[in-house]
Amino acid sequence: MNNVYQDSLALHYKYKGKLETKSIFPINNAHDLSLLYTPGVAEPCRVIAKDKSKSFELTMRGRTVAIISDGSAVLGLGNIGPEAAMPVMEGKALLLKEFAGIDSVPLVINTQDAQEIIKFVKQVAPSFAGINLEDICAPNAFIVEDALQDIGIPVFNDDQHGTSIVVTAALTNAAKVVNKPFSSLKVVLVGAGAAGLAISRMLLGLECSSKGCNLIDGTQSVEDLIIVDSKGIISKSRRDLNIYKQVLSQVSNKKNLDGGLKEAIVGADVVIGVSREGLITQDMVRSMAKDAIVFAMANPEPEILPDLAKAAGARVVATGRSDYANQINNVLAFPAIFRAVIDGRLTSITSDMKIVAAKAIAELVPNPTEDRIVPEPFFPNLAKKVSEKIINFLNI
Repeated sequence: MNNVYQDSLALHYKYKGKLETKSIFPINNAHDLSLLYTPGVAEPCRVIAKDKSKSFELTMRGRTVAIISDGSAVLGLGNIGPEAAMPVMEGKALLLKEFAGIDSVPLVINTQDAQEIIKFVKQVAPSFAGINLEDICAPNAFIVEDALQDIGIPVFNDDQHGTSIVVTAALTNAAKVVNKPFSSLKVVLVGAGAAGLAISRMLLGLECSSKGCNLIDGTQSVEDLIIVDSKGIISKSRRDLNIYKQVLSQVSNKKNLDGGLKEAIVGADVVIGVSREGLITQDMVRSMAKDAIVFAMANPEPEILPDLAKAAGARVVATGRSDYANQINNVLAFPAIFRAVIDGRLTSITSDMKIVAAKAIAELVPNPTEDRIVPEPFFPNLAKKVSEKIINFLNI
């Protein structure tokens, strides 16, 4: 599979990226030009000037999403900057178009200051129906998203919520495969960035901000969850936690364990990695409970290779890669979320909607097996089916 990197590089050189701008109406004569530009274009301008909401109906705004990144936490590559993040943002735009029929514009910005990112998003909001925040490091990812929930269009951090939605769907079905109730699962999560903390919140059935966490009514939650960051287990005794980790330390790790991943993983039913290559060893997997579930989701290389995890006793193994069974990938969620945003002209994306999306994805695999706990990205009409569940839930 190493050739995939060189093959991808060659493709990007050949095509100079993955996107282009095309007119959806041909310009064949002067009359066409007068309708699409001056003088005819003045009339939709006048209509929008009187009622700004008409911009959703009379311009590409109503069907277009912005994909915004500062390049500070790109895949498993880290802080590689906005220019280097652009291939990923183009890829996200391509996925939105291919899987949900949604137009989007990738925008990489030359700042990693949370307040400047917030200001930028507010300034470009009139051009879009929704904002997809991508690959912004924690805690900025939380600061930025929290500050943008009242700008009149949805602001959704895919690394946080897209990942947490798909992980929840996958774990729902993996629990069925190993015949363990979801509510009995003891979970260890490796990696406490934007994705890790969002997964933690969802698996615990919580809605959190910097001020605290609240249980979401009617939501399933795991028995316990231990979060491990680069310095060890997140516990109440830690004094080096940012506010978002502090909040979660109060509702996770019920036994208040200290130590590192080696100590945390003993007896765990599930380990979920959103960290970096090679952090989970076979000995760690052997120390887990019987019929262990291993989600090694680091990209481009997982925390442990599937064959090694299986050989160490894991029953269900998933990664973030398409060349292994059980790919846990945001593409199963974010196209559907933004399809619902466009179709319902939503102004926000709520925790309830994310839960509906997770259930809908899980239900697309009614009889899960060890090698199939989530649908493939090419599952027919996946985004449409999941978005319809969200729209029906909202009674739109």
